[in-house]
Amino acid sequence: MTPNSDPTVQPVPASVVHQVDAADTTLSNPRRAVIALGSNLGDRMDRLQSAVDTLADTPGMRVKAVSPVYETEPWGVDPSSQPAYLNAVLLVKTTLPPSSLLERGQAVEEALERVREEPWGARTIDVDIVAYADVVSDDPGLTLPHPRAHERAFVLVPWLDVDPAAEVPGRGPVVDLLAATDRTGVSLRPDLELSMPD
Repeated sequence: MTPNSDPTVQPVPASVVHQVDAADTTLSNPRRAVIALGSNLGDRMDRLQSAVDTLADTPGMRVKAVSPVYETEPWGVDPSSQPAYLNAVLLVKTTLPPSSLLERGQAVEEALERVREEPWGARTIDVDIVAYADVVSDDPGLTLPHPRAHERAFVLVPWLDVDPAAEVPGRGPVVDLLAATDRTGVSLRPDLELSMPD
């Protein structure tokens, strides 16, 4: 059997970008976190890339993988009421505690002119902490894992691209959750690719 002839092995999408694993030597006892990005206002790709770059510049954080970009219908509202989103998922290693990671994500949103006027409103950027290590917490300030991540294809699909063995803490493997989730309105954009920061 040749190395690539195993039918159970799925090829990694060409657009998945991985960084050489240097975080373990440059960070002390890093934890793994999953961050979801979305934008449906303005220059969506520019906003996503700016969020990636800013998060990568955060002391105590290393971006380890960037997913392919997907175009998705707005979630929780009439799809015709808003522009389509571009979505991606980042895998990071960080020494920041969840609360500090949340603060950093909110600072990125503020810098990119995120306006919070309604729960499902259109936004220039959305930075969500999907999971932090194996932490399960009902803290109202930051519920972990994200309380709706397990039912959102626009999070699960790109997450699975960068981590085929991913699990939502307390919910199970992403591959199983995705099998039970409607993927309608989630489309790969092979013409778009986020760059991994140097």
